[in-house]
Amino acid sequence: MNDEHIRCDRYWLLTSTTYGNWLPGDSRGFVSNVRVDDGPEVRHNIPGTPYDADLPPLQEHVQSKMTGDAVRLHTDHAVQLLDQFQEKVEHRKWRLFAVGIMANHIHIVIGVPGDPKPERLLQDLKSYGSRRLNRRYGKPKNGT
Repeated sequence: MNDEHIRCDRYWLLTSTTYGNWLPGDSRGFVSNVRVDDGPEVRHNIPGTPYDADLPPLQEHVQSKMTGDAVRLHTDHAVQLLDQFQEKVEHRKWRLFAVGIMANHIHIVIGVPGDPKPERLLQDLKSYGSRRLNRRYGKPKNGT
C-alpha cells in the first residue's frame, strides 16, 4: 500500500519504556499516580507543569512489586518489532513516519485519520509487538 495517500488528521510521537526500566520514583522524573501525605492520588502530567522526581521510597516499593527482571531489547527484537509496527499501521491505515527502538524504550511517529486517543494507539502497537516477541522468543519468566 502506498501510505502517501493516507489522510492524516493527527500526528503523534509515542514513547514507551520497556518493563522495569524507568519506575515511578526515578530521579530522572516520572509521570505516575502519587500520594502526598494522606491526600488523594494525583498525577502531575499537564504539559508545562512540574512532574514528580526522585522519590526513592516509591521507586523501591514499585521495584519490590516487579514480577520479573527488567526487559532489554536486542537487535533481533528491534527487527521483529519494526516489522510488526509496519504491518499494524498498514492494517489500521495509519502512516508510519519514524521508529526508534533502543534497548530500554521505543519512539514511534505516526499519522492517523480521525482523532483517536494516543494511549489507545500506543497500546495497540505495544500489544501486537509483545505478541510477536512472545511467539518468536517465548514469554519472559514473569509472563508479561
